[in-house]
Amino acid sequence: MKNKSQISRLIKSKALELGFSAIGVSKADFLEEESLYLKEWLDNGFHGEMQYMENHFEKRTDPRKLVEGAKSVISVLLNYYPKEQQTDNTYKVSKYAYGKDYHYVVKEKLNSLFEFINNEIGEIDGRVFVDSAPVMDKVWASKSGLGWIGKNTNLISRDFGSFVFIGELIIDLELDYDQSIKDYCGNCTKCIDACPTNAISPYELDARKCISYLTIEKKGDLPENLKGKWNNWIFGCDICQDVCPWNSKLKPHNERAFKISDELRNLTTEEWRKLEKPTFKKLFKNTPIERTKFEGLKRNISFLDSL
Repeated sequence: MKNKSQISRLIKSKALELGFSAIGVSKADFLEEESLYLKEWLDNGFHGEMQYMENHFEKRTDPRKLVEGAKSVISVLLNYYPKEQQTDNTYKVSKYAYGKDYHYVVKEKLNSLFEFINNEIGEIDGRVFVDSAPVMDKVWASKSGLGWIGKNTNLISRDFGSFVFIGELIIDLELDYDQSIKDYCGNCTKCIDACPTNAISPYELDARKCISYLTIEKKGDLPENLKGKWNNWIFGCDICQDVCPWNSKLKPHNERAFKISDELRNLTTEEWRKLEKPTFKKLFKNTPIERTKFEGLKRNISFLDSL
């Protein structure tokens, strides 16, 4: 019979074998400090039209309400920093959307890890989460020692920067817990200074001004006062990550599913403008760009063109 430490090491070893970049474990508990911060953030209306952020508050701040008897939150990171990027002087798409939708990729690996745990240790109860349920993923990754939450509110890993996807496996098995690490942002304010819409203040994001939120989550008309400030982004935005010193010397991912297609990489401004629905469906099937829908993407392009 394996002990807790042996089981913990076994799980971590398997996660890396499955292709995850990093793995950490924290105790499933009530997030007292974070719940106060989340309530204040919501009360300020910084979540914009993301009404789902208001739902399931208790589950969002206590994983034991998501998985009965939960004892451990296993957090994983998957590097998505690309070797090849879009050509210059065209409409820009966030790097996380270059390839296949990360929900599928991360979830498949986490399901394999969960299956491995059940086979090796015996029947345990748990659930896999990838940015699709009320889980404070950056908080748990930070608590698990995988990085710290930076001034731009992204998780930053010392080894992989902030171009990482985060997933969780919440289980009713007690494991060895990792220690959180310190904040390495120091006096740097590059992310805050670079944001063209002033969406970032230290450790706080006003989604209503965030280009990423506006191009993906925002429905209907876009705020006229932000015209001319989008720097050609039509799906998401990487500005606050691109300027971060922790992202200056990253190793590219080797996940085939995230590789940018030649079609997307070489799309010119004119081709984006002339994009028709059948081409949109073909080009962006099973990618994050599907989320904004054809009409949303066209709206974003029109907003940039109507200066």
